[in-house]
Amino acid sequence: MKNTANEIKDLTVDELKEKLISEKEALRKMKFAHQVSAIENPIRIKATRRMIARINTILHQKATQK
Repeated sequence: MKNTANEIKDLTVDELKEKLISEKEALRKMKFAHQVSAIENPIRIKATRRMIARINTILHQKATQK
């Protein structure tokens, strides 16, 4: 979960897409678990949302560079 923007920028587009899918799935599971009962660290939801935004931003940047 501790990926910096520089580490994410080094990934290929396919790797970014795979990571985006896995992060979205993790977010969905965390939200569901949080609704059922309070999760241990709810700040992880916020961090996951931000990671998804970072990945989307970098994907967009790579798409506009081509």
